[in-house]
Amino acid sequence: MTFLRQRAIAVLAVTFFALLVSAGVRSAPSVLMVPLSLHFGWDRATISATSAVGIVLYGLVGPFAAALMMSFGIRRTMASGLLLMGLATLASQFMSQSWHYLLTWGVLSGLGSGAVASVLGAAVVARWFAKRQGLAMGVLSASTATGSLIFLPVLAWLTSTGAWLPVVRLVGAVCLVLVPLVLWLVPEHPGDVGARRFGEDHAPAAPAPVAARDALAFAFSALGRAVRVPMFWMLFGTFFVCGLTTNGLVGTHLIAFCGDHGIAPVAAAGLLSTMGLFDLVGTTASGWLTDRYDPRRLLVAYYGLRGISLIVLPFCNFGTASLAVFAVFYGLDWIATVPPTVALATRTFGAREAPVVFGWVNVGHQLGAATAAFGAGLVRQEFGSYNPAFVIAGIFGVVAAGLLIAQIASGPRYRLQPA
Repeated sequence: MTFLRQRAIAVLAVTFFALLVSAGVRSAPSVLMVPLSLHFGWDRATISATSAVGIVLYGLVGPFAAALMMSFGIRRTMASGLLLMGLATLASQFMSQSWHYLLTWGVLSGLGSGAVASVLGAAVVARWFAKRQGLAMGVLSASTATGSLIFLPVLAWLTSTGAWLPVVRLVGAVCLVLVPLVLWLVPEHPGDVGARRFGEDHAPAAPAPVAARDALAFAFSALGRAVRVPMFWMLFGTFFVCGLTTNGLVGTHLIAFCGDHGIAPVAAAGLLSTMGLFDLVGTTASGWLTDRYDPRRLLVAYYGLRGISLIVLPFCNFGTASLAVFAVFYGLDWIATVPPTVALATRTFGAREAPVVFGWVNVGHQLGAATAAFGAGLVRQEFGSYNPAFVIAGIFGVVAAGLLIAQIASGPRYRLQPA
């Protein structure tokens, strides 16, 4: 294995684990929902509101984090985000009021996780890979699923007696342990270690850095250029639906939804882990397919199938067989939308601005996720059932597929560039 390949894989691996830990932090509130309600007496809407705030901030930070990576650096931005998440979650063990939970898990952890998010993956792929970008992005996107696969069963087991403090301490400690590894193993540019981007014959000059004082302006100027392009709004709108139908709804409420049907939290977390296992396969395969086919057609299939599965779920008997089928079918599609979306952003807006533009697109994802995180909790409180929330989310998925079909049928308004 060549030195170049070793360095690219090493950076990919460290980024994968950073994103994995960030995913674990974001999935923890779904496990904490019932224990916090029992311990503090907070209702579902209050706890869901904190999840919604964290999700929104996670998305809003994205474009600014991407711009910050061009000035402050990818390595330091990644390490700072992990440090903030670790300190915030550990501080929450002293909370006694709902606003303490909002501050630590909603605001501070949301800000930290926003710096270690999909925009980080997009920035690393653009900086280290000239070829196989879709596959590399698929691997990094799959880290979200792997985070759930690793963390959720452990966290659910820790809360099986109603305890919540062990979850807080474990998540915080893992974040802090990863900080020195990032600082040690992630070079800022391939040229810093005498390497070049994977797939390039010669090392290009390092991109001109954005001055720290200009990072904010660059994030907004990139947005100003993007909003004039119809593809931006298509990506923003469909990614809103992606967030609505994944971590906002299923990631936050599936354990509680299963609890309504007499399924224990550990078993429900195992269901999410099964989804995570199959998403690891599905999202990696999605990256491979993105390098070879029109990403828009892939998104039609992903959103359509996801929507149908969510519409069907409330009407199944919640037996072992039916839930296993749902977990496999839905899991293959969980985060499969990310590689095609990143590819469309890169091919439409160029490698320099694509991470920032994708950051803004990811705002749509998190707004959708926040809508579902809060809305589904409110629906459950008002109607005593999650069924309407899942059916509505499924309809949104089908509508997103229909909009993409209409866009393809009307003819492309941009030219697909080679991957």
